[in-house]
This record gives sequence, structure tokens and C-alpha cells, in this order.
Amino acid sequence: MSVRYDVAICGAGPAGMALAALLVRRHVAPERITLIDAKPLDVARDDPRSLALSWGSRQILEQVGAWPVPATPIHEIHVSRKGRFGRSMITRDEHQVHALGYVTRYGDVVGVLADVVQRAGIPALRPARVTNIDEGTDAVQLTLEDGREVQAGIVVQAEGGLFGSQPDKLKTRDYGQTAIIAHVRAAQPIAHRAYERFTDEGPLALLPEDDGYSMVWCVRPETAQELLALDDAAFLARLGAMFGERLGRFTDATRRLAFPLGLNAGMTGTARTVAIGNAAQTLHPVAGQGLNLGLRDAAVLARVLARGATPEHLAEFATLRRQDRDVTVTLTDTMARIFANTSPLQPALGLTLAAIDLFSPARSVLAELMMYGRR
Repeated sequence: MSVRYDVAICGAGPAGMALAALLVRRHVAPERITLIDAKPLDVARDDPRSLALSWGSRQILEQVGAWPVPATPIHEIHVSRKGRFGRSMITRDEHQVHALGYVTRYGDVVGVLADVVQRAGIPALRPARVTNIDEGTDAVQLTLEDGREVQAGIVVQAEGGLFGSQPDKLKTRDYGQTAIIAHVRAAQPIAHRAYERFTDEGPLALLPEDDGYSMVWCVRPETAQELLALDDAAFLARLGAMFGERLGRFTDATRRLAFPLGLNAGMTGTARTVAIGNAAQTLHPVAGQGLNLGLRDAAVLARVLARGATPEHLAEFATLRRQDRDVTVTLTDTMARIFANTSPLQPALGLTLAAIDLFSPARSVLAELMMYGRR
């Protein structure tokens, strides 16, 4: 026998749980919502991946009582281009906020949101994997791996792959880059300052976290293999040569992980299904906007579905989110391609950074997009 809900959310990550909590805040009865996730909660809480949270994302989390989370605030962002003239500095004081953003861990965000969801009384099915989706005129029926069935007026996919999508309407790209991820420490750290350094192979980001930096270094796949094969001392020397001497010598690094980078984005779904967060778009990490775009999806979707869980409301959601999604995806994609080694615009990039630093309105526009998205 099927259990019927107004909204079933597949994926209890940050976007999915934020959506559930925001719906309850907008007076949707918690028993009309369910969260479905394949991972046990303790596994999600232990996830050590670093995340970049924007100031706007903090405001969304605050709405549901999911702030504070353990996080390191970013007060300044230093942007530069290796081997070329020009740099830019974005500061919190210029924009009159406590922080431009925050560096936290996936498990910490999930843990705080899970506590909010549990206190609200929102039912969660986990570990539970959806094996079949059958959409009818009036509802969607989900079949779980253990044979249970769930019916919902609207199904939201907040994690995993794109369902109900039309491949010809998706924007996809292989950047020919691999991201090397690690936590590193330097001899002369500068508190609360993040770095985005563009190199011939891709961006190198250092985000302040705890007593060091969360590093995301984007390089060609063959370079990634070289970096992974180095011992720690040789790797830290390569990192220092690429980054420069602003932080002194790099002294320590955790185990390095590698992930291929690409773009997969589009307004996906059907009459009664919709994708948000990572299920709707996977972005290059150059601007750190993946999670933040997903939380903005959740905030708008909650506002719409609180008025009714119908296909008409999903259509309204798609219209409301189109501009922010298009601008964020285009900005991220353009930065990833222009700052790669194949761009014919490379000689002008240093001058562009210098102009942004000198022209405060341009700096403000960039900072507003990074903190809030397209509003």
C-alpha cells in the first residue's frame, strides 16, 4: 500500500533538507513531506568534503534555524593571474557584510540541517533507494528498492543524476580538466583571506579553513596524474611554484583526491517532477557556486510549493529560476573556459583584473553575483 505525500524529496543533502525545512517554515504540514536518501545519516554526517557557502546561503540557512554551522568566514578574496599583470581584491568592508562567504564541511551542514528536520517532525526514509518512477495524471508513484511504494503530488530530485530530462535541452561540456582536492597548510597564512589564482591549465583556489586552506587545483588530466604520483614534499614544492610566495612555504597536505570537471545543466523535469541542486546542475568549481545555486533553488521552490503542489506551480518555479540559473551557469562556464590555456583572450586577462580592481562598480557587480546570485 502506498503512502501519500504532497512533496517527496529524493536526496537528503543540503538542498533537499533545506527545501523540506523551508516548506515547514511556510506552514506546510511536516507529515505532508518526506525525504528519501540512499545513505544512512551517520555516513552523511561524516562526509569531510569542503563547501563554499555564500553570504546569501547563510541567510537561507538562518531562516530555518540551521545557522550557525562550524565554518571559517571569508573576509577577503584575492584574485590574480599567474605570470601576468593584474589582480583584484574583494573585501567584506566594501560590501558591508560580516563575511563574503564561509568555508565549511558537507557533513557539518548536513548534521545541522538533519537536526532541524528531525525537530520539525518531517519523516525521512533512509537508507532507501528509488528504483522506479511512474508519473500519472494526478500523482507520481515511487518504488523503493525494498518494495515499499510512495505516492506524491510533486517529486523533487535534489541529489544524483538528472531525471525526466531532454538531452537536447541540456547544456553539457567537458572542460578537459581534473580538480585536485586537499587540505594544505602554509608557513605564513593570512587569516580569512581566500585566493583564486588563474594558471595556464585552470584555476587554483585556496579557501581558509581551520588552521590551513581547502585547496582546489584544476589542471589537465595528465598533470593531475603527475601531481597525484608525487610525494608530499614534491607536491608542496609544485604548489608553491604555481601559487607564489604570498603565504610563504607550504608545509603540509592531506591525501589528495582527483575529480574530472564538466558542466551538466538545464531546466529538467516533467509535469510533476523537478530537479534542484546537484541533480539540476553540476558546475565547474571556479566560482564556488554549486551549493549556493542549489540552496537558492530550494528557497524559491519552497515559496512556490507552499501555495500548492501542482504542475502549474512547478512551471512557475521554472520561470522564476531561469534568470539566476542562466546567469550563474554562464558566468561559471565562461570563467572556466576563458581562464583555461586555450583561450585567445589570455593576453587581456591581467588587464581585466586590474580594471576590476580599479573600477568599484564592476567589483560590486561581481561580488553581488558571488554572494546572492542574480536577484
